[in-house]
Amino acid sequence: MISRTSLLAFVPLLALAACSEEKAPPPEVIRPVLSTVVEPHGPTAQGFAGTIQPEFSADLAFRLLGRLVTRDVGVGDMVTKGETLAAIDPLALELASQAARADLTTAEAQFANAAASEERQRSLLAESNTSQAVYDSAKQALDSAAANVERTRAALAKSEEQLGYARLFSDFDGIVTAVGAEVGQTVSPGQMVVTVARSDAREAVVDVPDQMAISLRDGDEFEVALQMLPSLRAKAHVREIAPQADAATRTRRVRLALSAPPTAFRLGSTVTATQPSKADAAIDLPLTALLEKDGKSFVWVVDPNASTVSLQPVEVKAKDGASFTAGGIGAGTRVVTAGVRSLAEGQKVRIPEGA
Repeated sequence: MISRTSLLAFVPLLALAACSEEKAPPPEVIRPVLSTVVEPHGPTAQGFAGTIQPEFSADLAFRLLGRLVTRDVGVGDMVTKGETLAAIDPLALELASQAARADLTTAEAQFANAAASEERQRSLLAESNTSQAVYDSAKQALDSAAANVERTRAALAKSEEQLGYARLFSDFDGIVTAVGAEVGQTVSPGQMVVTVARSDAREAVVDVPDQMAISLRDGDEFEVALQMLPSLRAKAHVREIAPQADAATRTRRVRLALSAPPTAFRLGSTVTATQPSKADAAIDLPLTALLEKDGKSFVWVVDPNASTVSLQPVEVKAKDGASFTAGGIGAGTRVVTAGVRSLAEGQKVRIPEGA
C-alpha cells in the first residue's frame, strides 16, 4: 500500500512532466518556394529586311514653265555631270533674248547720240555760245542714255540666262531612279522631271520596331547581306534614326551607311541587316525575384545541399515592367522568384518536384 508521503512526492513529478510536454517546440515547417536556375545570355542576332537606297539624290526640275520637247534619259540610265537630261521648247525664250539684244543696240545708239550732243554743248558753253541750262539738259540726256544701256545689258543677260534654263543638266555623276514628265507635257517650275541618285554613296534602309530603335545609337554596327545571295555581305553603321515612329506600323526608319559594299549591292536590292548582340554575363530574371533594401539589390539563392536560402547582392543593369537584367550572379544558380520579402537568412525551403 502506497503511503501518503509517497503520493505527495509523486505529484510534483507529474506536474513537471506535463509542463515539459507543453513547452516542446513545434516541428520546423519547410516552406516550398518558386525558383529558377539562371542561365546567361547566348549571343543572338536580330535581322531586319530592307532595301539599298542612294545616300544622296536630287529631284531635278525646270525653273520655267514650258512644254517638254525632249527627255534623253529613262529610269536606270547612267548620267555624267553636265549631261543634258531634258529640254523644254526654247522658242519663247529665244525671242525674248533677241528682243533684249535689239533693245541693247537701240540703247547704245541713243547713248552715242547723247554723248555727241553733250560734247557739242560743252564746247559751246566753253565759248559762251550757249546757256548753262541747255548744257545741263544735254548732260542729263547723256546720263539717262548711259543708265538705259546698263538696264538693257542686264535684261539681255537675264534673258540669255533664262534661255539656258530650257535645258536640264545633271549636277553629278549618277543613275536615273525616276522620271516625272513625258515629252509633250507642259511642266511647271519646280515640277520633278528626272530624279538622279549618286551611285557611289549607297545605304541600307530598314524599319526597326520602335522599342528596339530606342536602344540604337549613331555608329552602332550592323552586317548587311544580300537576300538573293546571302554570302555577299558588307559592314554598315547607323547613320540616321527617324525621330518618330510610323503611326500605322510603330516602326522607325533607320539608315545604315555601307562600308565598301560589293557591286551586287545595286539600288533597290533587298537586303537583311543584322545586329549581333554582345555576349556578356548578364542574366534576365523576373522582377518578382528582386529584393531592394537599404539602397542595394539582392536575390535569394538556394543552397541545393542544405536546402536553405541566403541573400546575394546583384547589380541591376536594366529593368522593365516584368524583368530585370542582373550582373554578379553565376550561371546555374537557383534563384527564388516569388515571396522574397517573407524569407529569412538560412531558412529551410523545399523545391517542388520537377521545378
